Amino acid sequence: MPDLAERLLAWYDRHARRLPWRVPPDNRAVGERADPYRVWLSEVMLQQTTVAAVKSYFAAFVARWPTVHDLAAAPEAEVMKAWAGLGYYSRARNMKAAADLVAARGGRFPATLAGLMDLPGVGGYTAAAIAAIAFDEPVAVVDGNVERVIARLFAIGTPVPAAKEAIRAHQSRLTPRERPGDYAQAMMDLGATICTPKRPACALCPLRDDCRAFADGDPDRYPVKAAKAERPTRRGHAFVAVRSDGAVLLRRRAPEGLLGGMTEVPGSDWPDKSGTGQGAPPLAGEWREAPAPVVHVFTHFRLELTVHRAEFSVAATAPSGHWWSPPEELPGEALPSVMKKAIEAAVPGATKKRR
Repeated sequence: MPDLAERLLAWYDRHARRLPWRVPPDNRAVGERADPYRVWLSEVMLQQTTVAAVKSYFAAFVARWPTVHDLAAAPEAEVMKAWAGLGYYSRARNMKAAADLVAARGGRFPATLAGLMDLPGVGGYTAAAIAAIAFDEPVAVVDGNVERVIARLFAIGTPVPAAKEAIRAHQSRLTPRERPGDYAQAMMDLGATICTPKRPACALCPLRDDCRAFADGDPDRYPVKAAKAERPTRRGHAFVAVRSDGAVLLRRRAPEGLLGGMTEVPGSDWPDKSGTGQGAPPLAGEWREAPAPVVHVFTHFRLELTVHRAEFSVAATAPSGHWWSPPEELPGEALPSVMKKAIEAAVPGATKKRR
């Protein structure tokens, strides 16, 4: 397939998605280079998150912290607040640590795959994407969209993830030395807009003539997925203390582990064995249980939280390590989705931003 990359790039030049972190092909043609900071920031945000969800967060981040020096100078708590809602919060902590490291080195991102992988939170895919897009290093970039395109192009029958090595080998062989970043983004766009998970628009695909899955008449079969393991259920308690002025009692989670550094209502642990987490209310009061538990699905387990609510006077003192968040500030707290659900179960509308 010697002209595959050429045909794909010609398609990309006409149909590239306009994304806020991307330099359009026309601009690239006249010498504009991608900003490594914006590429890195977008790739960190896009890990396990959709483009649609990331756009507004990216715009807010670059407006508030336009350079890596600005992000490094920001308090971590403010970064976590700005990240709230994007999920996978270890990304935000690693992002801040990487910004601190890059800023300490003068603000220049490493320009190679190996150098980029030394940054906190930057794994193989993210490093390859930054190296190709920002620095034109001809390395194989394989995200979920690229994985699907390659699996169909070569009709790879091995289930994912076992097929990843073969997929990467094909992508590495196809990646051109000229415009490797545009090629990587073209593959991503092809998977996102044409070679979609269901009912791909094969009639519009620039690679259709070379696609073995299309020739076989069954592109939906690829990539072949391994059987999913059953997701276990964990159970715990959440205690929503509400002051008479509408303030809600909060605390910060430990910096490491699941949802590390994020804000939460007091509650129990979430044991990974049968049974329910043990936890005591943060204040003595008349606690009432919500009618139904809050359910939240994490990557590896399903969580059921029994929510309890109690009301207190404005004179109630927050326990050590806790604080009362006034109703006007609560929507801006660094609350992960599961904690917003718990608060909403006790105080409907409390976490919604007021106009």
